Amino acid sequence: MAGIGFELRRILKRDSLSSLIGAYGLASIISSGPWVLSVLGVMLIGIVSLTLAVRDLEIVQFLVSVTYLMAISLVLSGLFQHVFTRWVADRLYEKRNHLILPNLMGVLWLSTVLALLGGLPAILFLLPDTSTLYKLLMLANFVVLCNLWPVTIFLSGMKSYYLIVVLFAVGYTTAIIASLLLSGLGLEGLLGGLLLGHSLLLFSFLFTIIRQYPSDKLIDFSFTRRSQIFPALIATGLLFNAAVWADKFIFWFHPDTSQHVIGTLRASAIYDLAIFLAYLAIIPGMAVFLVRMETDFSEAYDRFYTAVREGDTLAHINGFRDDMVRVARNGIYEICKVQSFTLIILFIWADEILAAIGISTLYLPMFYIDLVSVSMQLILLAIQNVLFYLDSRHINVSLCVIFFASNVIFTFTTIELGANFYGYGYAGATFLSSVIGLALLSRKFDRLEYETFMLQGR
Repeated sequence: MAGIGFELRRILKRDSLSSLIGAYGLASIISSGPWVLSVLGVMLIGIVSLTLAVRDLEIVQFLVSVTYLMAISLVLSGLFQHVFTRWVADRLYEKRNHLILPNLMGVLWLSTVLALLGGLPAILFLLPDTSTLYKLLMLANFVVLCNLWPVTIFLSGMKSYYLIVVLFAVGYTTAIIASLLLSGLGLEGLLGGLLLGHSLLLFSFLFTIIRQYPSDKLIDFSFTRRSQIFPALIATGLLFNAAVWADKFIFWFHPDTSQHVIGTLRASAIYDLAIFLAYLAIIPGMAVFLVRMETDFSEAYDRFYTAVREGDTLAHINGFRDDMVRVARNGIYEICKVQSFTLIILFIWADEILAAIGISTLYLPMFYIDLVSVSMQLILLAIQNVLFYLDSRHINVSLCVIFFASNVIFTFTTIELGANFYGYGYAGATFLSSVIGLALLSRKFDRLEYETFMLQGR
């Protein structure tokens, strides 16, 4: 995320209210914009289709099908998420930019093979008694999504931030228009329109990347060399995404909390509406997270390790270390403060918000706990980001294991306790993981000088 950090610093140097608003606005767009546009784009397709000749059942089947596609593709792409980002960062540091594009093509080739090998039998098994066209569109959408997520890794390394957000908007506008034009085909038409929009988005990003990182080589797999990859980063990406979706899958397939939708796919009306709406509440916190982590903390981090590399005095090194700890602590505190303020506002206006979008106020208790849950997840994300800066890969793996295991155990437990406890499993998992993460991060900072100099001596 160094590129966006430089842009934010440039804006903040103007030292005015407008520059402050501009920096946080840009951060919110970059950190949450693509995700929000994705969710809103899919939802708009469903909402607008209500006015057309598409049956309500087909719209529900479309929304559930896309949710499964996004969930499984995100978990699968977690295999590449952190490990390839680290590989790209190392090559940029070595100024070997010509290796990036061919290795990205290698990632996409590998992602396509995995998507086909895993997606084809899964779709045949999970979607019996559905049309052949529906199965083909599901497989095509799955392959495109599995390739789209790794490509978005490059968002952090580019400087055309506004162009990237515009491309997301154009891609989903295309998906909406195409879905409406094909709506006469019903469910298959909606999926076909979404496929066109995602494909346009994928190839637009690839075109932008090819312009940014030209190379004479078409494809390369040097990113798979054991000396250049970190297995802990593969485990972190896979486990974190699996942990985020674990409670959703449990609610989808538990007989007490789900309903059949299409094929063997199920949904949980009692759980899905509240949790997905709650995720929109993290946008303010994400903006603060990005600004603080990519400006203040990255600068403090750079000062400390530059002093270590250049052999500065111990007093200066200790001072830079204290500054880095202070900045990290203040950054996490500001995220908590902004997110708490956001929660207070949403708690006050929750009745009106749910009523405005046509959701029963019976969902209020679950909506409240889901708001707290996603806010705790944001804090966990901030903790893990600091640990990634400090190269604490194994600590992050441990946190992801705790997050995944606790989410599974707590979610099953709360389902058995009854409807009044739905949502508390995910809340407990995010809270437990965040508390343990804060303790491990504090311990890491206490041992930072010792571990840094021990690594220098190896």
